[in-house]
Amino acid sequence: MSTPLVSIIMPVYNTAPYLAESVSSILDQEFTDFEFIIIDDGSTDGSDNLLRNFQDPRILFFSNEGNKGLVYTLNRGLELARGIYIARMDGDDVSLPGRIAKQVEYLQKHHEVDLLASRVELINEKGASIGEWKDEARHVSQKSIRSFLPINNCIAHPSIMAKADKLKKYGYDKRQAQAEDYDLWLRMSADGLLIHKLDEVLVKHRILESSFTRKRQENVFKKLSETKWRFAWNAISEGRVNAFVLKTLFFACIDALKAILKPPKNSS
Repeated sequence: MSTPLVSIIMPVYNTAPYLAESVSSILDQEFTDFEFIIIDDGSTDGSDNLLRNFQDPRILFFSNEGNKGLVYTLNRGLELARGIYIARMDGDDVSLPGRIAKQVEYLQKHHEVDLLASRVELINEKGASIGEWKDEARHVSQKSIRSFLPINNCIAHPSIMAKADKLKKYGYDKRQAQAEDYDLWLRMSADGLLIHKLDEVLVKHRILESSFTRKRQENVFKKLSETKWRFAWNAISEGRVNAFVLKTLFFACIDALKAILKPPKNSS
């Protein structure tokens, strides 16, 4: 079996209503030299059966023994990936036809770049546009991304493609299970890796109503503070202290103060 240039990793958990569109958006890509690693994480809505209906030699389908969680599934995908580049995809999102080709072309022209994201368009359950993620749209340049990451995330996880050796080296931290992607960007940036973003929408990122409900109920500043504290503590305990880590720690303190002053809304 020849080694593909790109490995696309898609964890799946109970996204049956959107799977056909999501999977097809990858199989219909203009760029074809890829393997499509799909891992079902113990779905209970028939997602696994739907996935088995796809007949394409580029699909490598795996199932976890029960629901292991996103971090476990992502790290399993990294272990399975054989490509020089690794791209992410979610089971309810849609990649535009030229996405993979444009990201490969950019990475091959800019060898210094370790991770490449793209702009995303937010869509709802029905696929209708609901606008843009403001921070993601505002911070596009490498300098702007690096400056803003200690404050908040501005990289859409399912939009990224990265050098496989770098993603495999860093992996996803199970201690950051609620913000595994943001933690990864922080760790990579703290070590000086280059993160770029194409100023073009290449992924339609689906936002479910249940996600909005959870965000209204939880204290977002508390979550941000906890994520940054774990990142900073891990970095400091490993002897990796620099301006980026200290800046993130500073904003963790700011978020903690905001969390105290702005409690979560009542969920009733």
